[in-house]
Amino acid sequence: MLKEKVQEALNKVRPSLQADGGDVQLVDVGEDGVVKVKLTGACGGCPMSQMTLKMGIERVLKDTVPEVVRVETV
Repeated sequence: MLKEKVQEALNKVRPSLQADGGDVQLVDVGEDGVVKVKLTGACGGCPMSQMTLKMGIERVLKDTVPEVVRVETV
């Protein structure tokens, strides 16, 4: 159930990433609240990807799914 909530939240940020030629793929949601994602497309090699991850994706996920502790890339 937690994984579905996280996927729904990612679907909210996905259009913004896709507008810049990138995307995000959910890899895993741990019992400890750590979400692992893979940035793909233009986001995969972008020098601003860590800011996108922390200030964009992580913020939206924490606001939408309170169980999320942090988001990491793999």
